Amino acid sequence: MREEVYDLLKHLNIEYEVAEHRAVFTVEEADGLNIDVYGKGTKNLFLRDNKKKNYFILVLCNEKRADLKDIREKIDSKPLTFASEESLYEMLKLRRGAVTPFGAINDAGHKVQVIFDKDIFEFERVGEHPNDNTATLFLNPYDLKRAIEYIGNEVKVIEI
Repeated sequence: MREEVYDLLKHLNIEYEVAEHRAVFTVEEADGLNIDVYGKGTKNLFLRDNKKKNYFILVLCNEKRADLKDIREKIDSKPLTFASEESLYEMLKLRRGAVTPFGAINDAGHKVQVIFDKDIFEFERVGEHPNDNTATLFLNPYDLKRAIEYIGNEVKVIEI
């Protein structure tokens, strides 16, 4: 699954660096890797509305908390909750601990919206798993957004 992400970035002439590491499943575990010298880590959450009709990948700064009610209002959605691990695999072919906006590459129907916290665009580089939680690739956040838009999923940027 990594190779598809790397091929996409190469196709779009997007520069990135990769840090290989042990599997991590939480932000806390990722923080313990001490790879922040490459860029700023993000927190990625897989959400759905209460009708199970709309799904979202929320990308926000590690230190922020996601107020789902506030986010719901900003994206004009029905009430939000965390999607199941089964839905995560069904829609994005990802497992727990590997949620990443690059999962959109596996979303053939482009059903999952990617929502970025505007503050991640203040950083020179952000870290994202390349659909595998044993590596983190670091790239410019504007290039990340461009890659997701190229894939064809809807992208929104909001203040969290």
